Amino acid sequence: MGVQKDRMKFNVGGRVMETTATTLANAGRNSMFGAMFDDNWNLILPSNKESERFIDRNPDCFEILLDLLRTGELYIPPNIPEKLLYREALYYGVLDHVRAAKWGPFDGNRLRLSRSLQGQAPGDGTAIRAGPDGGCCVAHGSMVHVYDWMLDEHPPLNLDYQRVNDVGWVDSDNIVIGVSERLGRGDGGMGLFNSHNGELRYKFRVCHENQVTGKQIDFFYEPLGWSLGDADKLQWLEGNNCLLVATMFPRKDNCYISLLDFREKKMVWCWSDVGATFAVDEKRVRDAIAMEDNNSICVVNEFEDLGFMDFRSSAATSIRWSSRSRLMKGKMPEEPCYPKLALQGGQLFSSMNDCISVFCGPEWVLTSRLRRSYGGSICDFSIGGDRLFALHSEENVFDIWETPTPPLV
Repeated sequence: MGVQKDRMKFNVGGRVMETTATTLANAGRNSMFGAMFDDNWNLILPSNKESERFIDRNPDCFEILLDLLRTGELYIPPNIPEKLLYREALYYGVLDHVRAAKWGPFDGNRLRLSRSLQGQAPGDGTAIRAGPDGGCCVAHGSMVHVYDWMLDEHPPLNLDYQRVNDVGWVDSDNIVIGVSERLGRGDGGMGLFNSHNGELRYKFRVCHENQVTGKQIDFFYEPLGWSLGDADKLQWLEGNNCLLVATMFPRKDNCYISLLDFREKKMVWCWSDVGATFAVDEKRVRDAIAMEDNNSICVVNEFEDLGFMDFRSSAATSIRWSSRSRLMKGKMPEEPCYPKLALQGGQLFSSMNDCISVFCGPEWVLTSRLRRSYGGSICDFSIGGDRLFALHSEENVFDIWETPTPPLV
């Protein structure tokens, strides 16, 4: 990188500290320290080479961050509040270094419970969604509570105080929420919000016709005898350029899973259990997820048995079930939360009651289970920003799971 071995003195809040250009260059070009180098990574020294660069900030935090740049390790003394250090790291532009040193790349088999947070309002939450930067948002009744990666809560979001159906992150600065609409009232629909200050940026109205010309715009009507409008699950398949739409029991008496191609306006793959006989409910599909790398749809029943279907064929006739949790039989709680699925980094995750199972390998072997908190069954979970968030149903509690950094050899 062509870094010169020059030394640099800093006077931070009255305390003088000295370091090398190599240490400062570890902060990266986009940091405050990176701006002290020219295009060839030569350190730009003050006009008086014996002088110091004065920074009117906290010297204790500066020492910690400087040591992080030297060693790659983060040690926070007990007398330094973490939020103070994060604020200083944000000022210097090295917050990503702090996060990388605090927890490692996501690995479901190495996750550890970092902490649990209790919501302000009692009752069941609707959904939890991980943000791209390590924060999350929780839908609860008519409100969406937003947390940054330090788990500080931002102003809550609401759209006409209607019940939230679902919520999703567009990026780290924007959240879209969908709420119920009251017939003839003109409220509800979908809204795009600023995730930091709660400002409503845009309100969408869902309509079947162009309000100016009266002509039908892009819309997909469900085929006769099928169910799309009552879908529990939507998932966009980037590689196949189509949308997974799944309607599961008990929302409907039968289960319907489809892949829709909006370019051709047709259903390119489908499966349903219509006509199937059930001696017991153990084969009822409770959730589904598309796995593009495996060209398959994974489903799960209420006993956490996994099933697989190949979506390369035009239609599936049966599910290849893989029984893994027969010990769950007879041990269902009074108010169970049915399983949900997620796929991250080649690992498959399935929630069941108060724990989350991790499956790995070509045969999706059960490799670990996460169960450490309180609050009853897990009603939803989400993975993003190198964290797993799990929302419990009974106490409005959500858990934060992180992967610890690997030990240095």
